[in-house]
Amino acid sequence: MKKLLISVLLTALIVSSFSGCGSAKSKEAIEKYGSATLKLYNWGEYMGENLISNFEDEFGVKVIIEYYDSNEMMYTKLQSGESYDVLVPSDYMIQRLISDGSLLALDKTKLPNMSNLSDAVMNLAFDPENTYSIPYMWGNVGIVYNTNNVDVADLENEGFAIMKDTKYKGQIYMYDSERDSFMIALKALGYSANTEDDQQIQEAYQWLVELNNTMDPVYVTDEVIDYMMNGDKDLAIVYSGDATTILDENEDMSFYVPEEGTNLWCDSMVIPANAENPLLAYEFINYVLTYDASLDNTETVGYASPNAQVLADVTAEGGLYADNEAYLPRMNYALDEVFEDNLVLKQKLAELWIKVKAAN
Repeated sequence: MKKLLISVLLTALIVSSFSGCGSAKSKEAIEKYGSATLKLYNWGEYMGENLISNFEDEFGVKVIIEYYDSNEMMYTKLQSGESYDVLVPSDYMIQRLISDGSLLALDKTKLPNMSNLSDAVMNLAFDPENTYSIPYMWGNVGIVYNTNNVDVADLENEGFAIMKDTKYKGQIYMYDSERDSFMIALKALGYSANTEDDQQIQEAYQWLVELNNTMDPVYVTDEVIDYMMNGDKDLAIVYSGDATTILDENEDMSFYVPEEGTNLWCDSMVIPANAENPLLAYEFINYVLTYDASLDNTETVGYASPNAQVLADVTAEGGLYADNEAYLPRMNYALDEVFEDNLVLKQKLAELWIKVKAAN
């Protein structure tokens, strides 16, 4: 009984010591940042396995995370008056948030780890001087194909038009997104993905209707990862990070980005103008830019890291993604485009996309 009592007392002392340490760190965080709680709004399954827990432990804070599955869902929540400390929107949505006056102009003296970033993801058109946004992940859109069944010469000769090659009828997955699908059609026709020309948009619409009516496409979103890992079809429109995962799991699959250009995208961290804890937001963003946090992110998610050293290490000989054709996005290619925010164009494409899928 005496030994049991001593054991209980020792356990209580250890627990108390750890609690005291945690409380002390939290108290320091409150004194430094004004709060020990960070509210993060991010895409689902888009963070390193240890990113949040390591940040919490190092800085003595608590991170409250909410998830969204579209930029529009995030935007609606923000417009309703909800307050977050850090968001991770895509390029065109950042452009809209800047226009709305919804973002805090960044004090870069609080972000020394910006020096870790690759030049390839800096100063993009949606935020030319990174006044409001810091890159988080980036990638492009291309075609995952089964090397046993698809002739690479067809891909090189046809580009995105291979999705209409009847040789592959019944063997294609199209990504169920109006912006991405119209980008594919517009690029195949030699037009800009951001065109506002009605005739060009109508040509792209007809291109997609023909594909729908002749190729028996299956429209998918995230489930395309499992389908292509299983080899269910021969061709699929896929985001590069998801393609990276597919190629890692199925050695018969490869990735091709057409020469006529594609969408180059960048998701970035921003601080909303109504953030309740901007000082801790700066600390979090700066932390994400460290080597270890960036490596954790890219190893877990499969999308390209904005951290230049991480990018170099994982693609170097012997690196995790050294032999993965999908991981590293094409850089400085004139025909690749970042989507621009255009509500009129978005509405027009959304209406036409419904008609495309109902066409046959």
